[in-house]
Amino acid sequence: MKLLIVEDNQQMRRLIASIVCDLAGEISECSDGSQALAAYVERRPDWVLMDIKMPEVDGIAAILQIKAAFPEAQIIIVTDYDDAKLREAACGAGACGYITKENLFDVREVLQSRLV
Repeated sequence: MKLLIVEDNQQMRRLIASIVCDLAGEISECSDGSQALAAYVERRPDWVLMDIKMPEVDGIAAILQIKAAFPEAQIIIVTDYDDAKLREAACGAGACGYITKENLFDVREVLQSRLV
């Protein structure tokens, strides 16, 4: 499985990568939504783990860009914000999951369940 992690905090990117590293054959990273579409085009990941609040281009806008070009893209939001409006906006943009960083290890469980 190929993963793309889109997260502006380098330590958080490393933590997420360490949690899912044995599930993924390849992990790519970028630090902002403005880089997400180019990284998706280049890597063609099976899954994208996307933060919402990032400088320049936020996660919602990045999801819309990716889904416009690749409707089949599988994107899970991983964020600090447990907010119903953000969750609704993310799902409306095309995210297929929403996990708070408080429950970060759920990322692993969600990916494992989708592999079966």
